[in-house]
Amino acid sequence: MNDFAQALQIATGLVGQFDAELRDIVILSLAVSLSASCLAFVLGSPLGTALAVYRLPGKAALIVAANALLGLPPVVVGLVVYLLLSRSGPFGFLGLLFTPTAMALAQTILCIPIVVALVHRMTADLWATYGDGLLVDGASRVRAIATLMNIGRERLMVAFLAAFGRAIAEVGAIIIVGGNIRGYTRTMTTSIALETSKGELSFALALGIILVTLSMAVSALSHLFSRALNR
Repeated sequence: MNDFAQALQIATGLVGQFDAELRDIVILSLAVSLSASCLAFVLGSPLGTALAVYRLPGKAALIVAANALLGLPPVVVGLVVYLLLSRSGPFGFLGLLFTPTAMALAQTILCIPIVVALVHRMTADLWATYGDGLLVDGASRVRAIATLMNIGRERLMVAFLAAFGRAIAEVGAIIIVGGNIRGYTRTMTTSIALETSKGELSFALALGIILVTLSMAVSALSHLFSRALNR
C-alpha cells in the first residue's frame, strides 16, 4: 500500500471517529464562516440592491469596483486587518487580533464584494421588470429596495451561499489575523496547511474530506436554487 492510500485509509477512519479535536476545528470553521457570511449578506445585499435602484453619481464605477474586488487577494486583506488590529494600529485597543472575531472580520471583507456584485446583477433584472410599477404605486425607492429583496429572496440565497463558499475555503487572511492557535483559532483550512507542513497527512486529509464535502454541499445547494429560479 502506497503512502497516499495509507494516509487516505487513516483519514477515513478519523472522519468516522470524529474525535473532539476534529469536531472543535469543524465547529469553529462553521461558526466563523457563517458569521462572516451573515454579516457580509446584511451589509452587502442592501447595497447591491441600492445600486440597481438608485441613480447615483459614479454608479458605473461602483459596479465595476464591486466586480473587480471579487478577485481581492486574501493575504492582502489579512495584512490590512492585521495592521488595523495590531497593538500599534488604530483598533489595537480592542484586543481582537488572533481571535475568531478577527478571522470573521477578514472573511467578511472578502465576502462583501461577492454579495454586492451578485445581488446587483439579480436585482437589476427585477428592477427593470417591477421598478416602474412600484414607483407608480407610490413606493419610495427605500421601500422598493425592501420589496425587491422580498421578491428575489431565493436569488439572495444564492448570493449568501456563494459568500459562505468563499469564507469556508479561505486560508490566507485568517491564518494572518488568527494565528492558527490550537483549540482557539484553528480552522479546517489552516489546520490542513499546518498538518501538511508537519507531514501529518492523514489528519490533513481527514479535514480535507470534510471541507470538500461541505464545499460540494454548498455548491449543490447553490446549483439547485439557480435551477429553481430558471424554471
